[in-house]
Amino acid sequence: MQDRLKQVRTGGGSERPNMARLFDYYLGGAHNFAVDRLLAEESIARFPVAEMARTIRSFSRRVVRLCVEEYGIRQFLDLGSGIPTAGNVHEVAQSIDPSCSVVYVDHDPIAVAHARTMLRDNLDAAIVQSDVSDVGAVLRDPETRRLIDFSEPTAVLMIGILPYVTDEPAGVVARYRAALCEGSILALTHLTKDVEPELVGRLVDHLADGMHSPLVPRTKQDVEEFLCGLRLLEPGLVLAAHWRADGELPGASAAADASTYGAVGLVGP
Repeated sequence: MQDRLKQVRTGGGSERPNMARLFDYYLGGAHNFAVDRLLAEESIARFPVAEMARTIRSFSRRVVRLCVEEYGIRQFLDLGSGIPTAGNVHEVAQSIDPSCSVVYVDHDPIAVAHARTMLRDNLDAAIVQSDVSDVGAVLRDPETRRLIDFSEPTAVLMIGILPYVTDEPAGVVARYRAALCEGSILALTHLTKDVEPELVGRLVDHLADGMHSPLVPRTKQDVEEFLCGLRLLEPGLVLAAHWRADGELPGASAAADASTYGAVGLVGP
């Protein structure tokens, strides 16, 4: 398998594996390439990555439902969204209230192209091609300005993206938080080695080798710093699989459950 993966990586003009497309594959989507499937299958054979992806997606769905049903939020900014495959933000939010608007943000041009094709008939959902660390560019983008009024409550979702933000991630989170009015929500997940250090350490090395991009797990204390200035909703910063799971744990392995923190914070008193 490793030799085949290397051949695909180094073949003329071939794409490198991409996390957005890997995530799509783990969730059963069809918006991925052969090079992604090779790395994905190699990863699945060694790590509970598909279960980890389902855990993160389940957390995201619970957060979106909470925002719409309990807090009346109708605007979503999904950072590092990847490809809006099955069960993504616009599908969940608009199934509850069709007036919800969603802006996805991703830097990968192929993921963006897939997303634009998928969203072309949905006037209330769009994708912005930008680095999420360039907060000003994201907030000023015409599609963001068209679909989101930041004087009204908005949900900013940072689901799975922060391990890829290596330059002052706390500052990036703070700049998005500063753009939000009272009653808005910021939700995040983050990979951690706190509980399963050996497994997550090997996974980080494996994916970094496959994609040639850094992936930084962080401690609970690190993630708590990102949440400064927010009023955390119960149960606070916990493993994402257990955040208001209400008996609907996605059937992940214990190791997958223990690899990712999740939290939801409210802006304002």
